[in-house]
Parts: sequence; structure tokens; C-alpha cells
Amino acid sequence: MSDAFVDVALPLALSTALTYSVPADLAGRVKAGCRVVVPVLRREVVGIVTATGRPAPAAAARAIIAAPDAEPVLDAALVALARHVGRYYAAPPGLVLRAMLPAALFSVGRPMVRLEAGALEGPAGAALRRAGDAPSQAVARLFRVPGRAVPLAAVRRAAGGAGLKLVQRLAAEGAAQVVTLPPRTAAPERTERMVELVRRYEHLLDLDARFARTPKQREAYETLAALGGRASATALERRGISRSALAALVARGDARSVLEARMRDPFAALRTSPPPAEPTAAQRDAVAALGALAPGGVALLFGVTGSGKTLVYLEHVRAVVASGRGAIVLVPEIALTPQTVARLRGVFQDDVAVLHSGLSDGERYDAWRSLREGRRRVAIGARSAVFAPIPRLGAIVLDEEHDPSYKQGEAPRYQTREVAIRRAALAGATVILGSATPSLESWAAAQSGAYRLIELPERVGSRPLPPVQVVDLRAEPRVAESRAVPWSEALDVAVRGALERGEQAMVLLNRRGFSRFVQCPSCGRFWECPNCSITLTYHRSPGALRCHHCGHRERPPETCPDCGAEVQVYHGVGTQQVEEFLAGRFPAARVARMDLDTTGERWSHHRILERVEAGTVDVLVGTQMIAKGLDFPRVTVVGVVDADVALSLPDFRAAERTFDLLTQVAGRAGRGPLGGRVIVQTRAPGHHAIVHAASHDVRGFLAAELVERRDPPYPPHLRLANVVVSGKDEQAVARGAERVAAWLRALLAARPEVHATVVGPAPCPIERVRDRWRWHSLLKAADDGELTRLAGYLAARAPVPGGVRLVVDRDPASLL
Repeated sequence: MSDAFVDVALPLALSTALTYSVPADLAGRVKAGCRVVVPVLRREVVGIVTATGRPAPAAAARAIIAAPDAEPVLDAALVALARHVGRYYAAPPGLVLRAMLPAALFSVGRPMVRLEAGALEGPAGAALRRAGDAPSQAVARLFRVPGRAVPLAAVRRAAGGAGLKLVQRLAAEGAAQVVTLPPRTAAPERTERMVELVRRYEHLLDLDARFARTPKQREAYETLAALGGRASATALERRGISRSALAALVARGDARSVLEARMRDPFAALRTSPPPAEPTAAQRDAVAALGALAPGGVALLFGVTGSGKTLVYLEHVRAVVASGRGAIVLVPEIALTPQTVARLRGVFQDDVAVLHSGLSDGERYDAWRSLREGRRRVAIGARSAVFAPIPRLGAIVLDEEHDPSYKQGEAPRYQTREVAIRRAALAGATVILGSATPSLESWAAAQSGAYRLIELPERVGSRPLPPVQVVDLRAEPRVAESRAVPWSEALDVAVRGALERGEQAMVLLNRRGFSRFVQCPSCGRFWECPNCSITLTYHRSPGALRCHHCGHRERPPETCPDCGAEVQVYHGVGTQQVEEFLAGRFPAARVARMDLDTTGERWSHHRILERVEAGTVDVLVGTQMIAKGLDFPRVTVVGVVDADVALSLPDFRAAERTFDLLTQVAGRAGRGPLGGRVIVQTRAPGHHAIVHAASHDVRGFLAAELVERRDPPYPPHLRLANVVVSGKDEQAVARGAERVAAWLRALLAARPEVHATVVGPAPCPIERVRDRWRWHSLLKAADDGELTRLAGYLAARAPVPGGVRLVVDRDPASLL
């Protein structure tokens, strides 16, 4: 045993790393950024070394069991970034590192040893076969099945420390690999049964006739159709579809079933987009300005919708790659990834790797390893791709930088924009923040000179932005047959005209489901989620009441349990009801829907968009998914069914979210030579978000909103943390929130030099989520460093009573 000690972060919610001793025979392999296997209570866990040369702890330190990595899995810059993210967001260091690595390398799963093909043919393997000692024979027996993954604990039980040393030698030769295998890890050779529709029934009457006596088969058909017409049997079973119903669909010729091998590069067969045309003069100026950024510099690329920001990104990344460095391109949602991958691969071919949560662990690990080894130099993905292991990072691009999905909802609750800027500073790279509707934080930074402002004020080809007609739902006449759907005559005429001309239309309603809530017409009872303080949403296909926060599902009621009255009153409207209305209103039109319910299966969003691009969809109905990044020249009409969905939410970003959504979806119209128009329906036509969106006045909105947020002060005028206390007992949560807020106020009173204030506590706007009651306080500070120190001290020292949980959400995207 040596006298060396190191700090090891574990993939657990521990506030600090733990100190372990380093055995002498492992001293050469234990480095910062390397994985180690350590004992934790009665089990073995994979951890990451965060610091070496630590002093001996007061209590006796336990020894590291194994060190599988010859080289660190995280370089020094990424270890430093993890340290910053943990400190800035008051997050456990192990959870930060877990977000940075594939689950197959670092998770709570069991440490396993897997031999590579031909592993026993090398020097260590040959010595293992020849050795007659008991440990060698035991290890050889464990690995007699090629490709088998063996628990590290089994090696230690069978062969003791000598067996671990043998594994160490195999790993040093590259013949063995230590991985963690959580339950969702899939073997690369695993096959999966896929079910695919071979017959399509476009109209409800056809469905009624075909499945009149087989409701289970109809449910199976509609679920499969909602998922793009193709899905795995496993995914369908998770949605409540039985194997017998699927077998019946196949037997009657409506679907077919095939076995497919799981792909390790799911984008390998993706059709690439051709390289873009030559840049315009404005685009060339923007590319030149980006190329002049100093290392660590940040630019805000502010361009109207259709101005060609993507081409500017591609040209900048092309220059970075040509210089021998790598780049990361971030998109706000997985739904945009295939389209962006196709564009990037059109330029960089196989130099592109995709990282996002929709991949299997094996696929994600393969992409991660190709980047780390330098075989691919361009990473693309959603927010977690900001941690891509690119050795010589030259640029990070955040497309649609304003999007709230760049904020991580679980620990570590990082804001991707801030992490990208910090990582670029550490790596000497540049950051490009692109948007037609910049966030107020980025706009304020650009106005102050902290970011370089680069503008693309016109669309490519000098095409005009589409005119926007605002329809006041309080006064404008509606189509008589629309019932619950707020469908004005103006919107009806616009959509009908587009269809008659052979053009396409998009219809936005940022609320999925069929009806927003169910109410008894006799006693007024609402159907609420038993776990959350919100009403359940009615989904007609498949028929269910569902909670969009915790996933609770139950059958729609026929009678009220309180008064016995028949329940047929469904209030509000969702995308399902709009889709059904449009199918009946325009029976010749081919209507598709794009929301979370229809894009749950891999590639389902891509298949829907391919149909739109191919012209086999006439009207695309959807939530905010259809508002961003889509470019279809034949879309000439965009309709917003209800612009007020988010406007009245009790959140300081409500107006910004509404303006961004309206401006972005309006930008989907008129992107080709056919031109276009936009119809926005609202009950608040005078609200500044609606007024500025209707005139495409981004600067005017940003100026007005900055004034709105000055009193009371909210970001970007100060820094903010949302301090949330939650638990199962409502009264205990209220007392806990009061106690934490009082402790914070006393702390600030004792430190008058710290300029910070506490607002609250109060119940969260959504008081209960996943059966946990929630109260919150707001911690406001003018200085970034002061809030960092306060948040860290609060997370570590706050007097949180038993039975409740404290969360410090730095730079929150929402206060709901």
C-alpha cells in the first residue's frame, strides 16, 4: 500500500468527492480524469479521479480496487469544466461527471469486464493460458465464453487480488475493457422486432368500417400510425398495446413484422443534404466576423428567420475543421437533429458524430469514443453534447440559443449556453449563439459589448417576411362547425386557399391531447392527477386521461363518482382535436400531427418531416416542435390557433416565450418563391408580445421586455436562483420552506456586504408534481460570484428538516 491519496467522485448525489488510498501497483494508472473501481459500503462502484496528491484523511481511507483506464477518459480541461459546473450550479460532482460520460462508462450500474475479440491471443492472454496457478485458471474459466461480460466482483471472488492484476494487464494491452452495465444497456448484436403499417386509412370513416368489431386492433393501428407508421413491438407494449392485437393486425394484412439488428450508428443510412450554395455577401461578412473572434470569444448571430444562419455555421465549422480542430453544433431538441445531421454530413461526410439521449447506450458510447480518439471531429446533439470529448476544440455553435430546452431539468441543472462559454474559455475556442429571437440575457450581453453582435437583417434572396394578420377571437366570427376549436373565418379562408392552390399549411397549438380537462356537468367535479396539482388531459387516441408531468394514466369517466351524472363535457382543445377537426373540415387534405404523442418512437419525427418535404402532407398540425428550424418552401400559410396558451402563465418569461414562439412559427411561412402569410388568433391583441411579433419587431420587443423586468427586477438585470423545497407532507414542506427562507435572511443580515435578497417563500405555481408538494423562494443577487457562493453554501448548509428535499436551481428557465 502506498501513501498516495486521491479524491474520487461517484455517480451519486454526494456533495463532495471521497478520498481513497492508491495501492502501489496502481500508482502509475491513477490520474485525474481516469476511472477507478472503489468500494462503497458493501458494493463496488466506478468513480472518476478528480484530484491527486491529496492529504491523508482523518479516518482510515479504503483502497482503490482497480484502475481500468491507461489514459484519462476526461482530459484536464473537461475535469476543470466539471469542477466549475459543480460549483456554479451547486451540483454534486459525481452527477456532473455522469452527465459528461456515456452510461456504459460511468453510472451506478455494476462494473463489468468485457474481453475484446481475440483478447486471449496477446501476451497477457497467452501467459494466462499457460499459467498453472489457481488465479489464472479461475480467470480463464470466467472468460471462456467469447464476448461475455463478467462482473468485476466475480473476478475478485474467484481469483482475489491476483485476478484483478491479470485483468489490469489485459486492459493495459487493450484486450479487456471495464464498463458499467445499467439495466437499459443493450448488446450491439441484439435484434428487435419491428411492426410496420402496410395499409393506410386516411379518413375516420375508413377506420370505423375496418375496425368496427375490433377496438383493440384499432387502438393498435392508431397508436402505430401516431408513431409514424413504424415502431418496435416493445415500444408499442409500453403504450398498452398487446402482442395479440399486433399479431391480428399482421394476420389481416394491415401491418408486417420483421426482426432487425440494432444499429450502432443510427444515422449511417440518413440521406444527406447537398452542400449549400455559395454564401451571399451578408453571409460572407458574418463568416469573416466569426473568423476574427479571439480565442474564448462569444458572438451573437442575430438573423431573421430565413436569413441563412445555418450556412454561416457550416462555413465557420468548415474553417475550424480545416485548421485541424474540432467543433460542437448544438440544437435545442432531438426533433431537429436528423435535419441538422443531414446538412452537416452533406459537408463533412463521416466526420460527424451524433450525441443525444435518444441513442442507446452502445450507440452513444461508439459516437463518444470516435470523438475522443479523433476519428470524428464534429459533434452534433442536444444540450449534453456540450461535453463532447473533442481533443482540440475550436468552436461551439448553439442554434436557437434562446430555446428553454437548453436548460437541464434534473441535477446538474446547467444552462448549456453558460457551460459552452466556460468550456470555450478553457479550450481557447469560440462560441456562436444563433437566433432570430435572442434571449434577453444574450441580447443584454451583446449590447454591453460582452458578446460580438453580428447581424443578418434580411432573408436570403431579399424575400420579404410574411405579413401577419392578428385575429381577435373575442370579436371575429368563427366557423360554425368548429365547436370547441377556436377557428376563425379568416384562418379558414387562408388554409382553404392554400389547399386549393396545391400549397401546404402549418397549424400551431402549443397544447397536445384532445381536450385540456374533463368536468362533470352536474356537480362541477374536475378530474385531477392524483400525484400532481393539475387537471388531467383527455387524449382520444388512444383513449385515456393523462398527466403531462408524471405520466399518470386512467380511463376516461363515463359517470361522475361524486354525483353519478353522465360525463360528456370536455373543455379546452389540444392538437388531437384540431387534427380531427381539420380532417373533417378539409376531407381531401392529408393532415399530419407532430407533438410528443406522435414522436415518442425513434425517427418518428424524421418520418413526419420527410412526408412534409415530399409533399404527401398538406396540413401539419403541431406544438412548438413545428416552430423552429424547419424549412419547407411550399408552406405558404401558418396559423396559430391560440396565441395565449403561455401568455398568462405566472412566470416572468411568459411574454418572452410567447413572442419567441410566434416569431419562430411565423418564420416557417414564405421561405420559397410562393411567398406566404400568417394568421395569429388571440384574445389579447394589444399585448406587447403579440404586437411586436405581428410586425416582426424583435428589437422593439426586447427593449419593451427589458423595461418590464426592471421593476421588480428579473434577469438579465440580476442573477437568480429558484430555491425549491419539496416533500410528501404538505405542512412539512411549508414549514421547511419557511425555515430555509428565514435562515437565508438571517445569513444575509449578518453579512451586509453581500448584496442579495430573498423573495418568498410561497407555494410553486404547480404546487404538487409526482406526489411531492412544492414551495419555493427566489434568491436574487446583482453579482454573479456572490450568487455562486450563496448557492453553494445554501446547498451544503441549509437547515433542511427530515422528509423534505432542497433543490437550488441556478438561472431557472421557468418558475412553475
